[in-house]
Amino acid sequence: MNGPELSTQRLDLWRPAARDHAALVDLLADDEVRRHLGNRPTDPVEEFNRLCRNAGSWALYGYGTFVCRAQGTDDVLGICGVFHSWRGFGQGLDDTPEIGWIFARKTWGQGIATEAARAALGWFDAAFPGRRVACMINDTNLPSLAVADKLGFVRYGAEADHGAQLILLERLP
Repeated sequence: MNGPELSTQRLDLWRPAARDHAALVDLLADDEVRRHLGNRPTDPVEEFNRLCRNAGSWALYGYGTFVCRAQGTDDVLGICGVFHSWRGFGQGLDDTPEIGWIFARKTWGQGIATEAARAALGWFDAAFPGRRVACMINDTNLPSLAVADKLGFVRYGAEADHGAQLILLERLP
């Protein structure tokens, strides 16, 4: 791909590519970024696997996570998109479109996650009209819960996962 799939006021959203591996490693190296993601240590192998999962959703389902760059630059600020998931929880998170976002700490509090997620959902809704989209957010991640609320997601359940309480949310067509 020669350019971004989508652009917003401040972001260019690209499909994942092999060149994104090092930026993912850097993004997830920050303990605070991982705090609500299970706060497990990461390494280049785990981030290679994340990159392959993201690219695989695009290859298998025609939608997936975007790599979000500051507009007109190669500066990776995060990842965001609607991807195909299978969490093993049942309850609407298996074999379903799921939205998620992870952004660098330097972007927090600026509306970047909301901007990217709105763009990703708009693209998904145009390409796959009438589809339910789910998400799961750690109950202590109040900023992400606020983003989900702005996007029209409502709680439909909860799941305990490795000592964390995950709030299960959905946006119906």
